[in-house]
Amino acid sequence: MVNWVWQKFVKDFGIDLGTSNSLVYLKGKGIVVNEPSIVALNNKTSQILAVGDSAKKMLGREPTHVSVVRPLVGGVVSDFDITEEIIRQFLNRFKSYPVSYFNRAVVGVPGGLTEVERKSIEDAILGSGIAKVHLIDSTLAAVIGARLPVNEPAANLIVDIGGGTTEIGVISLNGVVATKSLKIAGDRFNSDILDYIREEFRLVIGEPTAEALKIAIGSAMPIEGRLELSIRGRDLSSGLPREVIVKNNQIRLAIGRSLHSIVENIKTVIEATPPELVGDILERGIYLCGGGSLLRGIDQLIKKELSINATIVDDPLTCVVRGVGSIIEDFQKYNHLFAVEAKVRAIKL
Repeated sequence: MVNWVWQKFVKDFGIDLGTSNSLVYLKGKGIVVNEPSIVALNNKTSQILAVGDSAKKMLGREPTHVSVVRPLVGGVVSDFDITEEIIRQFLNRFKSYPVSYFNRAVVGVPGGLTEVERKSIEDAILGSGIAKVHLIDSTLAAVIGARLPVNEPAANLIVDIGGGTTEIGVISLNGVVATKSLKIAGDRFNSDILDYIREEFRLVIGEPTAEALKIAIGSAMPIEGRLELSIRGRDLSSGLPREVIVKNNQIRLAIGRSLHSIVENIKTVIEATPPELVGDILERGIYLCGGGSLLRGIDQLIKKELSINATIVDDPLTCVVRGVGSIIEDFQKYNHLFAVEAKVRAIKL
């Protein structure tokens, strides 16, 4: 009875703090937040006007006194105060009682972070009201989230193509054998499309339009049939609005170089993997997750270039947060995964 009452007030969270989207897993409830990591800020008063979905609707449409910003860039905290506030606002939605206690958070982070960058994430989480925070490599969390055998002496190669970074990791025996983190992912694809439309059509478009093109007609490989999308932007010559039709092969050309870089980095990670585990990769294949894995034909591209089967995991967008959620649900089972002690919030007397 006492334990049941205690659980009503104490809350443990799993967090996937992404450049594009933040996802929060509440112990006993599942995924409770899946919203863009975007904040709308009043430049005159420094007041936060909107967070998440409501802030994203303002992107590219905001007045001069409002800035729509992403407090995380490439998986790294670029604005500490705003990052802390966005986490606090997400968590406070589930503070059902005035005395609710935010106990523990497990946070998936890119594998290539420096100690300073890791500390900035820890401090932002602790500043939002969490008492203890554990950081875990997002590729390890993704393997758990994909329900792959993380504790076996065999390799699992997972590629998490997110918004700001692509995380590539070989996991065996509860640890990371080889890893690579590169700042080429969904946001870079959008940037490539922006540049291509500007050069090819002499048209300036916003990031939301570039993302819409990527989702609607983007592909990594040639596809049957022809996809096209009509878009509007500002003509570079006249400065007036203009409409053009963009075809799927043009988007594939725009993002081709970035896709090639991702494939080459997967190859680099495989080359750094012990020979016995490379045999496992050939047998088991490569697992893809993250929003970028939803790009048409990206699994086929990897298979074609590396001669290794590539499989997109179930519900790839939530793979990492499901992994940290599994850890939160049975922390004792996964406690050995953390090489360092949890960072604990200092109590001011």
